[in-house]
Amino acid sequence: MSPSATSTTSAEVQFGTVPNPDWKFGDGSNHLDAASPSSSNPNDKAKDHTLIDPFAEDRTPPLNYGLLISAITPRPIAFISTLSPDGKMANLAPFSYFNMITHDPPTFVVGFAHASTGPRDSYINVRDSKECVINIISEHYIEAANSASIDTPYGTSEWNVAGLTADYSCETVKPPRVKEAIFSIEAKLDSIKEIQSRSRPGRASAWLAVLEGTRFWVRNDALSEKKDYVSPEVLRPMARMGGFLYSKTRELLEMPRPQFEVDLGGAEGYKKLSNGGE
Repeated sequence: MSPSATSTTSAEVQFGTVPNPDWKFGDGSNHLDAASPSSSNPNDKAKDHTLIDPFAEDRTPPLNYGLLISAITPRPIAFISTLSPDGKMANLAPFSYFNMITHDPPTFVVGFAHASTGPRDSYINVRDSKECVINIISEHYIEAANSASIDTPYGTSEWNVAGLTADYSCETVKPPRVKEAIFSIEAKLDSIKEIQSRSRPGRASAWLAVLEGTRFWVRNDALSEKKDYVSPEVLRPMARMGGFLYSKTRELLEMPRPQFEVDLGGAEGYKKLSNGGE
């Protein structure tokens, strides 16, 4: 069961109300941005938009990278544990080109960028071993997780750098899960799509891996009795922002999904709304 919308504070995570509790269907923006400095000057161009062609001749990929990672936020982070097929090489690294795309079966996508030095170790291990563990990063080990993004040469282990605990008790995959993680997913590789570079024809810029979750690990104090909910007060997940920024999940808003018949009034309510409320 999800938390109540009533404003409470638990474990430094606050459940508050929506910005405009009086919002009604058809109201549009809640106008929170009206308080920005540019709003006081009707001639200010700050709220106009600039059109950007990502493939313009003077537009380099690093410019698109900086723009996108600062705009597509917050991004969940897959803290991926892998092993080489022979089991000798362990790797641990965070990836914020990551998300879930369906629950049946549990399916996830991870984008592995092609670094200037070549394909990343995590990608090589996922490609060759066809399995991994996805761990969700929480506040209580964010420093260690960030340290695993270090540019270690192939053959060295980020586990030693991070100082985290490798738990080899997974049931369907060989790589260890991060024992400190509140939530972890054992995953098998479904497919890989190679993304070709536009700025450097003939070279892959990234690989998109589709992964199927085969087992979940949830710490008991975060798991609901029905095993259908992970407590945000315990999980306290970290997300990626632009540049070197991370964000904490400290303020949550509960907004149930509206129902066409019950909340809008069905076809009659929609017709009334379309006629300006008449």
